[in-house]
Amino acid sequence: MTTAAKRGRPGYDLESLLAVAVTLFNERGYDGTSMEDLARKLGITKSAIYHHVPSKQELLRLAVNRALDGLFARVGELDSLPDKAIERLEYLVRGSVRVLAEQLPFVTLLLRIRGNTEVERAALARRKQFDTIVADLVERAARDGDLRGDVEPATAARLLFGMVNSLVEWYRPRSNGELDGTALADTVAAVAFDGLRTRDR
Repeated sequence: MTTAAKRGRPGYDLESLLAVAVTLFNERGYDGTSMEDLARKLGITKSAIYHHVPSKQELLRLAVNRALDGLFARVGELDSLPDKAIERLEYLVRGSVRVLAEQLPFVTLLLRIRGNTEVERAALARRKQFDTIVADLVERAARDGDLRGDVEPATAARLLFGMVNSLVEWYRPRSNGELDGTALADTVAAVAFDGLRTRDR
């Protein structure tokens, strides 16, 4: 006979606790949110929160890793694609948009961290690894002749993910009229790659 996982209070398991924490971190900033704020928002005691996590920093680690793990899962899928940089690049852009749409609060938090804590610095290091993968794909696609020669590869890489990252400022998946993650990815890819790809003369 299995024993059910303990909860801090009915309705508050680690997943729901994390969702509320991310909402507060995004609204008030990580530094501006205390465990007391979180307990008050949840209507539980701080000790009930510590039943699930040892610290506020652990909540931050779980949150930013949710976003990063989603992005690196898309990177892990690249090996199943043809070894053509432009196709892998477009796949990664589309996949990143879908991760953003599906994990919007977590990606928003990831994009707002500034490296003030050990957890934030580790997350920024992983983000840098991801950015390097993107930049390498852009450079390979340029060498292959699949990107316009008048667009500098490093600038193109920054602009690509600058556009993707800007979605957190306005995209709300449940708003009336907003695209779902796949349709949003199609739109971003059309705007980006119609401008970047070489054109047949």
